[in-house]
Amino acid sequence: MTASLPRRSLTLRDVSMASGVSEMTVSRVLRNRGDVSPATREKVLTAARSLGYVPNRIAGGLASQRVNLVAVVIPSLSNLVFPDVLGGISAELDDTALQPVVGVTHYGPAREEAVLYDMLSWRPSGVILAGLEHSPASRSMLKAAGIPVVEIMDIDGPPIDVTVGISHERAGAEMAAHILAAGYRRIGFIGTHMPEDHRARKRLAGFERVLAEAGHPLVAREYYQGGSSLGKGRELTGRILSRQPELDFLYYSNDLIGAGGLIWAREQGIDIPGRLGLAGFNGVDLLDGLPIRLATTDARRVEIGRRAARIVAGKEPRPESGVIALAPTFLPGDTIRAPR
Repeated sequence: MTASLPRRSLTLRDVSMASGVSEMTVSRVLRNRGDVSPATREKVLTAARSLGYVPNRIAGGLASQRVNLVAVVIPSLSNLVFPDVLGGISAELDDTALQPVVGVTHYGPAREEAVLYDMLSWRPSGVILAGLEHSPASRSMLKAAGIPVVEIMDIDGPPIDVTVGISHERAGAEMAAHILAAGYRRIGFIGTHMPEDHRARKRLAGFERVLAEAGHPLVAREYYQGGSSLGKGRELTGRILSRQPELDFLYYSNDLIGAGGLIWAREQGIDIPGRLGLAGFNGVDLLDGLPIRLATTDARRVEIGRRAARIVAGKEPRPESGVIALAPTFLPGDTIRAPR
């Protein structure tokens, strides 16, 4: 736990003093009870958000204690990568009194605020949440919680307390280097719109930086909205190659759409990896069922979950830097040529 975490939990008195409103009125506002003017309500809520105050829902004699729950906040349950993370967390907590409780944000900052507010009101023993980018209100709540907070999946930025993950900028840069070393020069990208998928954005930034430095900037790109699927991978691969058939490599923002692209390319009789190289990201088990193995990057998901849980459970000391950096691992598969 960082030295910056508070030594005591925030109270109604803190919100009362910050808002200039009585504790009784603060209580009514936060419990959504009683007749309170809109102006007063907004004053109280603004003060509570700025302080990071979260009501304590544990009643009576347990009010000063923590419950044996770990709040795990992830953006999606349908994304294939997060079950592995949850598996790592669960495995590491199995021999402790702690139990993980999962909240899903659907990649929305406002939804993340709501999930954190509800979870923190039950006074968990720790928080594990995906990513480093959060709203000011979420950051205030996490900083004021007084418990271990472990951000996972990403180390490209300063943590609130501890972060465990890989550098996505490095993962993208290393993939670009492997592609260039294999002799590919006309490279396209297919991925999701990234206003809230910060990790995909960082990978693409690292990828483009290395290509540009080598004098072979990205030739084309296609984006999609919503969840990933094999169908989207097939559709967008056909679209980008019909528009720019000279492309000799496609980099996908994840393995699922990459697998769809691989299936489409094989159906067209395209020589892989000779005429066209392909690569994804994540190293999900789905690849084991493909006729040939898609090149990808192992994002170390299970280990990330385990290391995060170890920090929360007190099995592993908090690193002085606040960062536990794991190395992304390139898996060449069968869809990229050997280096030339």
